Amino acid sequence: MEAEVANKLDIMKKAIGKDKVKGWERQYKISLDVNGIHIANYFIDFMVIFYDGRKEFWEVKGMETDLWKLKWKLTKALYPDYNLVLIK
Repeated sequence: MEAEVANKLDIMKKAIGKDKVKGWERQYKISLDVNGIHIANYFIDFMVIFYDGRKEFWEVKGMETDLWKLKWKLTKALYPDYNLVLIK
């Protein structure tokens, strides 16, 4: 599934329009720190940068494990301004 999304991002990068992708990075590291204590790293599948300056963080998920659910909730709580996109 991730390969299909990467292919889609490459196509979006070549497209014309307001949603044109400037670039993307695979396995983007997000540090999960609480009260100055490092809890874990979350490697989100894609960090996508658009020409209008916005960033989206895309997670491609087949099976949702308990550990993933915890990290996803923690990421949403610690980074409420991140535009997190879940792709199933």
